[in-house]
Amino acid sequence: MEIDKSWETTSDAAVLETAGLTDAQYQKKMQRRKQVQEQRIAEAIPEKGLIIVNTGNGKGKTTAALGMVLRSLGHGYKVAIIQYIKGAWEPAEKKVFSLWEDQLEFYAMGEGFTWETQNRDRDAKIAQAAWQKSLEYIRNPDFRLVLLDEINIALKLGYLAVEDILAGLAEKPAPSHVILTGRGAPPELIKRADLVTEMTLVKHPFREQGVKAQAGIEF
Repeated sequence: MEIDKSWETTSDAAVLETAGLTDAQYQKKMQRRKQVQEQRIAEAIPEKGLIIVNTGNGKGKTTAALGMVLRSLGHGYKVAIIQYIKGAWEPAEKKVFSLWEDQLEFYAMGEGFTWETQNRDRDAKIAQAAWQKSLEYIRNPDFRLVLLDEINIALKLGYLAVEDILAGLAEKPAPSHVILTGRGAPPELIKRADLVTEMTLVKHPFREQGVKAQAGIEF
């Protein structure tokens, strides 16, 4: 599926158009741009619960999602995090988020990477259990944000059916947001999502330099 990059190209074009302008020309152009932007914002929908997908081979999918979690907690919203693949270790973010234990529910329900578990049937059953737990929070109007971390991996491996996930997402209350992370998000999920970010891998310290996962960076 082709990714819409119109926002990116529009921004690049706007920067190029300002090159070589006098101060007066630049100010006039920016005033006009401000008017257009303000009009777009005034006409925009005030609020909508979003389905958000962070995918791609690059690093940072979960990290970006946790940033949204932090924002939601800062606004006083209730949040649920269900981790699908991770869980064999105690993630540092779980320790930090314990400061918001009255607002946050955190479940690390996986048992680690598939090459560590080496048991497809058990991995599938655990993924199914994680999905049932996820549905509890997706359906609950008290939770403003639900993060399904690495669920795309479970879909890619066939542990979950995309039809079931889409049906579950359709049950969420209108104001609620759901974030689904992990590489290999299926086209059906991308089509349904309101916001999709694809992380592109350019360089990675393990691949190029053999550097192991480090505390504070990977976990």
